[in-house]
Amino acid sequence: MATTRKDLRGRTLRKGEMQRSSDKRYAYSYKDPLGRRRYIYAKDLVTLREKEARLMKDQLDGLDVYVAGKATVNFVFDRYMSIKTNLRQTTRSNYLYMYGRFVRDTFGKKNIAAIKYSDVLQFYNYLLEKQKLQINTLESIHTLLHPTFQLAVRDEIIRQNPADGVMAEVKKASELAKGTRHALTIAQQRAFMEHIANHPVFHHWWPMFTILLGTGCRIGEALGLRWEDLDYEKRTISINHSLTYYPTAEERSSVMHISRPKTESGVRTIPMLDSVKDAFEMLYEEQKENGWSDVEIDGMSGFVFCNRFGNVPNPQSVNRAIKRIVADYNASEEVNARKERREPVLLPDFSAHHLRHTFCTRLCENETNLKVIQSVMGHKDIKTTMDVYAEATEEKKQESFERLAATLDVF
Repeated sequence: MATTRKDLRGRTLRKGEMQRSSDKRYAYSYKDPLGRRRYIYAKDLVTLREKEARLMKDQLDGLDVYVAGKATVNFVFDRYMSIKTNLRQTTRSNYLYMYGRFVRDTFGKKNIAAIKYSDVLQFYNYLLEKQKLQINTLESIHTLLHPTFQLAVRDEIIRQNPADGVMAEVKKASELAKGTRHALTIAQQRAFMEHIANHPVFHHWWPMFTILLGTGCRIGEALGLRWEDLDYEKRTISINHSLTYYPTAEERSSVMHISRPKTESGVRTIPMLDSVKDAFEMLYEEQKENGWSDVEIDGMSGFVFCNRFGNVPNPQSVNRAIKRIVADYNASEEVNARKERREPVLLPDFSAHHLRHTFCTRLCENETNLKVIQSVMGHKDIKTTMDVYAEATEEKKQESFERLAATLDVF
């Protein structure tokens, strides 16, 4: 039979109540809408229970805090997150991380009813100029703040959303545009792969980058590939899941999970090029000799990619490898170019996702059927495919006219 908890004067305490032995203060423990443990304190039990009653009322009707004019941006954001029950765990974790890092301890403490358009604009400019955020990161923060303010509008606490039109003004004033991931040129792509293939340290990365450049897979899709996803007879690769690596909301320690595609277009089959088949076979022989990967993630096993520790690599490790390879290549290329008295072919800073964009560009340069390109890339919106196609064909336009000039007589 459970024992009843009592304070130092022998009074029975309710569930969640306690009296600290160190300073004799009373405390009440509860969980907020995000499931985080919180406490309220008082010097005596009567005051504590008055605070408990106010807390209960606030939890049953959060608008009381609004009406009292006490709601901060943090309060409304937490309320907004508590009603977003359909978010994926990866999305929720990223939302909480971005908000906690850039908003909660500064702008988030402001009273929401007192915030004006100029306050939001000033905060965004501060993030850009002082915190040196990229415009893409700022847009991610905006996608959290705008719906937070919109919730307060719908609850009839504020009349207008002070974040309306702010991003357009920021881009206009700063002459910033959303960053475009440019594909590697053919010369850059060839230089990158040749440097890896002939390097005594980086050569083991050749199969992975061959697969990325030969399939257009997202990095998570590639790292999540299993041997059973490959069909050598039909020469196809089945893309039906993705490996995600994200920090938890509380401790920020990153964990790996298997994620299903958000849309039906993400589930697709990609033809297997000869070079890609060779890369898979190299990885197969390596695992056969060194031992098969026994890693299991969310019930899945038999992964194609395996690092020297026997684990599946995470996306960050791949991007760090790219940075090391690019730095090593550029250093040696500058030396060789000076010796040979020529202009160096330098590689830009890029990530694994640029390799997907590079594959898509090469595909667009050789394929005119947009639906085929959309299917291979797994684009939900054909506009995404058309944007890449337009950029790729623009570069080819001059080559086409040069060939045309050699064969066409206008008069």
